[in-house]
Amino acid sequence: MNESYVKRLFTILLDAVTDKDPQVQEQVCGALCALGESQPEEALRACEEHLRLHEKLAHPYRTMILRVMETVVSSHIGELDKGLARASILLASSEMTKVKELVCDWQQAASNVLVALGKRFISSVMEEMLSKFQPGVLPHHFVVQTLANLSVSNVFGMVPFLTSILNTMLPMLSAAKPDSMRVVFCCALQRFSEGTLEYLADLDQAPDPTVRKDAFATDIFSAYDILFHHWLQSREAKLRLAVVEALGPMSHLLPSEKLEEQLPKLLPGVLGLYKKHAETVHVSRSLGQILEAAASMGSRTLDVQLDSLLAALHAQVCVPVEPSSPAATSNQKEALRCFTVLACCSPDRLLAFLLPKLDASNERTRVGTLQVVRHIINSAAAQMEVKQPFILSSMKLPLLDTNSKVKRAVVQVISAMAHHGYLEQPGGKAMIEYIVQQCALPPEVEPQKLGADSEALAADSVRAISVSTLYLVSTTVDRMGDVLWPYLFEFLIPVRFTGALTPLCKSLVHLAQKRQEAGAHALLIQYNGNVTLPSPYAMATRLLAVSSSPYLGDGRGAASLRLLSVLHRDIHPMLGQRWATAIPLLLEHLDGYTEETLSRKEWEETLLVFLRDTLAVVSDNTWICQLSLEMCKQLPNYNETPLEKNFLYKCIGTTLGAASSKEVVRKLLQELLETARYQEEREREGLACCFGICASSHLDDTLAQLEDFVKSDVFRKSTGIFNIFKDRSENEVEKVKSALILCYGHVAARAPRELLLARVESDIFRNMSQCFGTKVLGIKVETKDLGLRLCLARSVCMASQAVCSSSQGSSFQLLRKPELVAQMMELIKAEPSDSLRTPMRKKAVLACAYLASLEPALEGQAQADLIHSCLHGVMAVLPAPEGVDGRQEPLYLGTMQALKDLLTSLLQRNMTPQGLQVMVEHLSPWIKSPRGHERVRALGLSACLLQHFLEHLHISALLPFHNLGLLLGLFSPRCADLWPATRQEAVSCVYSLLYLQLGYEGFSRDYQDDVVEQLLTLKDGLGHPDPATLFHTCHSIAQIIGKRLPPDQLISLLLTLFEGLGDPDKNCSRAATVIINCLLKERGHVLLEKVPEIVSVLRSKLQETHGEHALQAAQHSVYVLAARHHAAVVSSLLGSPLPFDSHTCTLWRALAVEPGLATRVLGLLLEKISRDVPFKESRAFLATCALYEVASAPASGPAVLELYPQLFAALLLRVSCTVGVQLPRNLQAKERKSASSGLASRSLEPCSSAVDALQAVLLRGGNDDVVQRMELEGGWQLLRTSAGHEEGVTRLASAMARLAGPRLPPMMKAFFTAQSSVYEMQRVSSTAFLAELLSSNTANDLMLLESLLDNLLARQKDTCARVRRLVLRGLANIASGSPDKVRAHGPQLLTAMIGGLDDGDDPHSLVALEAMVGLARLLDLVEAWDLRSVLLHVAIRIRPFFDSEKVEFRSASIRLFGHLNKACQGDCEDVFLEQLVGGLTPLLLHLQDPQPPVAAACRFALRMCSPNLECEELAAIFQKHLQEGRGLNFREFLNNTCKHLMRHFPDLLGRLLSTSLFYYRSSWEDIRAAAPMLTGFLALHVEAERRPQVDLEQLLAALQLLLKDPAPAVRVKAAEALGRLVKFA
Repeated sequence: MNESYVKRLFTILLDAVTDKDPQVQEQVCGALCALGESQPEEALRACEEHLRLHEKLAHPYRTMILRVMETVVSSHIGELDKGLARASILLASSEMTKVKELVCDWQQAASNVLVALGKRFISSVMEEMLSKFQPGVLPHHFVVQTLANLSVSNVFGMVPFLTSILNTMLPMLSAAKPDSMRVVFCCALQRFSEGTLEYLADLDQAPDPTVRKDAFATDIFSAYDILFHHWLQSREAKLRLAVVEALGPMSHLLPSEKLEEQLPKLLPGVLGLYKKHAETVHVSRSLGQILEAAASMGSRTLDVQLDSLLAALHAQVCVPVEPSSPAATSNQKEALRCFTVLACCSPDRLLAFLLPKLDASNERTRVGTLQVVRHIINSAAAQMEVKQPFILSSMKLPLLDTNSKVKRAVVQVISAMAHHGYLEQPGGKAMIEYIVQQCALPPEVEPQKLGADSEALAADSVRAISVSTLYLVSTTVDRMGDVLWPYLFEFLIPVRFTGALTPLCKSLVHLAQKRQEAGAHALLIQYNGNVTLPSPYAMATRLLAVSSSPYLGDGRGAASLRLLSVLHRDIHPMLGQRWATAIPLLLEHLDGYTEETLSRKEWEETLLVFLRDTLAVVSDNTWICQLSLEMCKQLPNYNETPLEKNFLYKCIGTTLGAASSKEVVRKLLQELLETARYQEEREREGLACCFGICASSHLDDTLAQLEDFVKSDVFRKSTGIFNIFKDRSENEVEKVKSALILCYGHVAARAPRELLLARVESDIFRNMSQCFGTKVLGIKVETKDLGLRLCLARSVCMASQAVCSSSQGSSFQLLRKPELVAQMMELIKAEPSDSLRTPMRKKAVLACAYLASLEPALEGQAQADLIHSCLHGVMAVLPAPEGVDGRQEPLYLGTMQALKDLLTSLLQRNMTPQGLQVMVEHLSPWIKSPRGHERVRALGLSACLLQHFLEHLHISALLPFHNLGLLLGLFSPRCADLWPATRQEAVSCVYSLLYLQLGYEGFSRDYQDDVVEQLLTLKDGLGHPDPATLFHTCHSIAQIIGKRLPPDQLISLLLTLFEGLGDPDKNCSRAATVIINCLLKERGHVLLEKVPEIVSVLRSKLQETHGEHALQAAQHSVYVLAARHHAAVVSSLLGSPLPFDSHTCTLWRALAVEPGLATRVLGLLLEKISRDVPFKESRAFLATCALYEVASAPASGPAVLELYPQLFAALLLRVSCTVGVQLPRNLQAKERKSASSGLASRSLEPCSSAVDALQAVLLRGGNDDVVQRMELEGGWQLLRTSAGHEEGVTRLASAMARLAGPRLPPMMKAFFTAQSSVYEMQRVSSTAFLAELLSSNTANDLMLLESLLDNLLARQKDTCARVRRLVLRGLANIASGSPDKVRAHGPQLLTAMIGGLDDGDDPHSLVALEAMVGLARLLDLVEAWDLRSVLLHVAIRIRPFFDSEKVEFRSASIRLFGHLNKACQGDCEDVFLEQLVGGLTPLLLHLQDPQPPVAAACRFALRMCSPNLECEELAAIFQKHLQEGRGLNFREFLNNTCKHLMRHFPDLLGRLLSTSLFYYRSSWEDIRAAAPMLTGFLALHVEAERRPQVDLEQLLAALQLLLKDPAPAVRVKAAEALGRLVKFA
């Protein structure tokens, strides 16, 4: 039986090999291999028999079977008996030679079987092969191929046969005519030779150590003769390559004299193949082997052939190699290996050939030659050692080549030279300089993508490899230390090596540290008369200057500072201790930033502090003067890097400031003035900074030098022969003036304050004016140069600020003040009024601000002119469009701040209400400007001035703030400006004014008034409010003003506000109206007297004007009328046609002004809604629309709260009855018409109107959180649709229970009544609402639970299935809302759920579905005794739903099954255990359900089942793998599960298998695939003695049928399962 079963298994799988799907074929082969692992001999027999019986089986399938055989043989070669091996050999031999034609895959597979068998049964295999390898008969192609492969797979077994094989094969060579046969013979000879060489190399382990190379020499030479003299001449490229591949290893076996004899012909013959083949790697490899053979015997022929060899090999190396071509790369490596052989044999002739090639101008030739040179330097170091000077001298021309590829090759050669001592020879320094030059190349931004045939190479790669080479040579080649040190210092200073500074510094730091560790001299740099090395001053200057741009050049700042640190003794002996602390701090500062985040200004200042500390530590005037001279000397080096030159100027100023020699200081300052490049803006700035820094220590000398320069002929156009500036153009003169004025400004800013005041007018301002204005015929002519004017403004600003900051600045009399102010005003006026392009205004206004605070004070008209000029110069500037020129924003902000400083400075001189009024009068036209940007700026300035006035207010006696009303009237309407920023600034102004009033009333400055502080809260809400909120805020502001305004100021305030009614800004006009009405609120009786007149003209007035005051009057009138005649007003307004126009809506909302009136109006509307027939659109629709308008009014809140329960219930039921109801045709037409004309703001659709009204009631009732929650959850939209109405009601009930629970009890009566309604939709909505209430504990807290339960249980038999379903949902909701009450009502709840499961009146089983979901929620909470009686019934009832076509039924039933298991954990009766075992297979397989909810339910159910199985291992697996949200490796999980099932429950095997067979016919492909997987894993892990439980016939038949399934994935799993059934053999 076992043999028959195993045989059938193999038969089924072998028959399935012909499957058309490649994956299935692969799995079938895998299954066969798996069976073969267990039953190798049976597998081989089955394969052999199948191939023998199916002679007509196509060769692709025979190939697969043969591959299975090869796998089995390879894995179990030691277990096979000789007879079976013999049979397999015969089969494979037969398959391999069955057809004469070449069928490579098939015959190769058969050959591989023979090769695998030959590893143990070499004699049998050779016996069979030799029987087909007879003398005089040309053998089959794969017979020869097999012999070839055997010779390398079993060297020791095959070599003894080689002599006889060669004797038989040699005569065949001449008879072999087809090229394919010749190719395989070549392959055989190659492998025979390789095997022989391997045998001879391991003679000590060989079975016959007496074997010698001579034994094969004659036969190999005979074969060589045919291959070389006949076959190599073939036109077939493949044959020629096969021949040349064979000749390489064969050459080692040829007799020495024969090889020497053949070399003159062999070498040219092989070289000739280079011209015939595109891929030449085989030629190069074979040539290398031939050369090695020739060299090993000391052949003299090589000398004769050397020239041709070198030329051919050189041409191969010169071929460009693409990275995407491995063959070309390999060919180049083989060619270079040949050069190594030749270099060892004939180094002189090799170099004589190579080195002249370096002079060639051809790129490929030069690059290839350099590659060969590098290779032989490394691989033939001993032979090349004496040739070093010769090789170095030949590098001169390559060093001049500008081609990137050549440069890269040169760098690689130099790297090799460094490792072998070349650079220590004369001429080595030129190589080092070349490397540094390449390091200095500018990096490419982004190398362009090169085409496949392009030979260009990005310069960036040359630089990168050069940088890497320099560092590696410096750090890893010990012998290079003395070569590079101190030579590399010579490259630090020259500008052309700037790009190489970072790698240079890194290498020098490493070398210096090595010398320090080795105990070098105290001074690392020994000059010894070497004038080419830079001085310490030069190095310090260079390294400090380049550190100012720390991130350029791959971070040269940090590298330069580290080099400075290690050179501290060489720079100056005193610097060690200070720099050891300071430089790490600088490096740490750099590490904390990036190039984008580092502030250059802060970094430069940090470096200057470092320089000042250094100079203080040295404290040697000679050294400092020498350093300053070197700095001046290096200035021209930075002409192309203005930022670094600017910094170097600052360093010079710092150094000169520390110098004590006045002669040196003045000499160098003069030199700087004479040599500066004044056309460069940054250089002018740097020069000025230098003078300013120097002036901090040498003020008199600096001013004297500047004065001398100003008095010189710098501004005169003279042709004198001694005139330095004789050729300056007018433009150049202007630039010189700009620099000098800027110098004076920086000198004033940096000068000691105690010395400045005495010199500021006579020396600084006077010379500034002299430089700025020139005289022609005695008339002063102002310059038009923008840069010069800007420099003047900046310098005056700096000088004025310096004077102000002096301790005596407040009393200092600046006599030039009027002149300077007038000059600044002229600069402001000269600027374009509508744009802000330069900082001119900012600097000029700021200068005026500083000047204004100095004595003497400006006269009244002068001050007015100044304010007028500055305001016109700044306020009218147009704002930049968004996204355009982002640099303007900080410039504008700075200019506005300067203007604020100026105005506050002027206000400070007259801190009285009158002074404040004067400033506001200047701003008033801008406050009322029609342009928004001007208003917001004016209000901002006003707020700043008022805040300043308040902060500096000093009241010595109680005085009236007499202009408070005027100012409030000006600012308060701006609280409603169209611009949000203007509104907020206006509130700030009102806030400050009211506190000023409190101050004048005697309150202390720190007093906080609760009423006024409310303005801050209102201000925060003015950012982006809607109009209603905006004017409500204005009303609040008016109330605050009214509470704090003195009586005597009321008239002036009202007069000012009345003027504001005509404001062109309608918002401000309306705000004035709001404020006026609020202030006049006590005059309401005047309006009441005019009620009849208002009623008669109400509609006409509303049509004529849309002003806010008209609307307020209309609302007030309606309110008065309705207070006396509310029923008539309501009736009249209900007569208005739909849709309500905006005026009608406004009047409806007016009825909510007073709570009592609103309550009566809402009561009337509610009565009309409730009385009308729900589906008849009559006055109920009008009443709903009107109710929405009333409830929308904020004042209706109290009325809505009073009628809240009735309104909520009536409107919700109204919504349910209008779902899907259409408007009457007449209203549809009106809606279309009004929509097109824009009259209607809301839809007239009945349901939407009811929903809107319900929302309004909730909002007005204080339940805006309910409205928001419904909005977030999409509940309002659901309420409006037929499909989603039920869910919408549920979400509304949930929101109410959670957020408005205490309001529910009064509503219950209305909903209980609606449950008996004749209208089905009202029953559904009320049931849905009540059912959802039970999901919240609010129902229990409010003592509604019992009444809700009784009401719902009474509806179990409702004729509507939707109601019955909702009843079950509500009963189940108790589990969420009142879990502690479930036990008390357990029997009732379970009875209702069971009744739902058995509900037969629902054709779609939705009631049953609800019952399953409900039971799942209740099971954990009911009494165990109550549950026990229904457990089995429920399990049986839900089992059919496991495989339902509907996903929700599968998910609910499986999840309920999990809850049933959870409920009876630890107390599982045997009868239920049967249900558990029966459900195990479906649960495991449905883990692969295509629907994620079902798979998730299975995870849960299996986790719940595991404790009842009483197997800890299974429980652990289920808990580990089946957690929610965790990915599942189903294969691994199923494997582990089946392993433990079969270990602990082997008796279940039969049931599990039989259940899985049912799912072989599942409609879901994934489950059909999972079922045989389960079968296979069960078979894998079960003990063999359990076989009687399995109906093998049925199982095999089912799996055999699955092998024909249309889904390939299923067939794959079926094949896999069959492979595991060997367990039952």
